[in-house]
Amino acid sequence: METAVWGALVDTNRRAILGLLLDGPQPVGELAEACGLSQPSASKHLRVLREAGLVRVEPDAQRRLYVLDPVPMAALDAWLAPYRRLWNGSLDALGRRLDEVGRLEQPENRPEKRKGSDQS
Repeated sequence: METAVWGALVDTNRRAILGLLLDGPQPVGELAEACGLSQPSASKHLRVLREAGLVRVEPDAQRRLYVLDPVPMAALDAWLAPYRRLWNGSLDALGRRLDEVGRLEQPENRPEKRKGSDQS
């Protein structure tokens, strides 16, 4: 996995931009506004993403639209695949525990309070 991709994904603003681009191509102004960034700051983040190969620029008349490039993400996904086994086991155990706690909290499964036990 290229270090440029990892470096690009470290920043929360860049991850937010990638998330916004899941909805389709967008100009820098819309991305900046949605992320609460200045346009120059958003442009710097987009340059890092572009250099890492995560986004590309498509001209649209007078505008430049930024588009998510899924190829590096597919490579990242392939690299992470073996580690999912570790996470899935833990997440499955957590899910079973949460299901158990949820069943215990159902009104029909709660122990009844004794009359008069609430009084001070």
